[in-house]
Amino acid sequence: MGVLDVEIVKGYIRMCTDGWLQGWHERNGGNLTYRMKDEEVAACRPFFNAVPGPWVQMGVQAENLAGEYFITTGSGKYFRNVELDPEHSIGIVEINAAGDSWRIVWGLAGGAKPTSEFPSHFMNHSVRKAATGGANRVIYHCHATNVIALTYILPLTDRDFSRALWQSATECPVVFPEGVGVCPWMVPGGAGIAMATSEKMKHYQAAIWAQHGLFVSGPDFDTAFGLAHTIEKSAEIYVKVLSMGGGLIRQTITDDDLRAIARDFGVVLNEDFLD
Repeated sequence: MGVLDVEIVKGYIRMCTDGWLQGWHERNGGNLTYRMKDEEVAACRPFFNAVPGPWVQMGVQAENLAGEYFITTGSGKYFRNVELDPEHSIGIVEINAAGDSWRIVWGLAGGAKPTSEFPSHFMNHSVRKAATGGANRVIYHCHATNVIALTYILPLTDRDFSRALWQSATECPVVFPEGVGVCPWMVPGGAGIAMATSEKMKHYQAAIWAQHGLFVSGPDFDTAFGLAHTIEKSAEIYVKVLSMGGGLIRQTITDDDLRAIARDFGVVLNEDFLD
């Protein structure tokens, strides 16, 4: 048995493969991080490197993540290779006691490093851990094609995107009743986009990065991937509707319909986004 036989690592690899098969991870696009449970760390620990890597400061800090362990994709690594060559494509990193540095304890072989967007993931793990009482453990970023396309035509507001997605697929108000956050275009990988996204993620499970992609959270791989899949599917429907009708929409799900969905499914819809 090795680290690749541990269930949480197998689940992580499967999610990477699922994202690749959706076409959301061209070249080295996208990244995935998972905050490990204590028992998962214990299961992987016998396979950690005999000597951990050096501590590397991130430029951001989160005290509520001190001492945590994360599975992460590597910087410049391809999702299509995660299943084929996991040891070089992904790794496990430990966070120091100050919550501002990481070191590699397994994987990322050959001098690889965690994804360049690890600071964004890290700060959003901190926010989602606090917002969900520790339940959220997955942060996933993908280049969802139709979501990106909509950032060229819709106003870059939380309200406009949330309404468009809710009205394009009936399940959306149930899956993300709070709506989605939207960040304007920013240079990826730095502290600026990390902080901007973390502000959105205080209120939402998902944020859209203009001209870049989708950023989602969840308690487990199925929930996080399902959220991304649902948002992208709704965006695809909206794109097709606009393409078929030349921008004309004759009928849609009304605000009262959205309220009826929320009532029957027992969710609290964000009324700020309804007329």
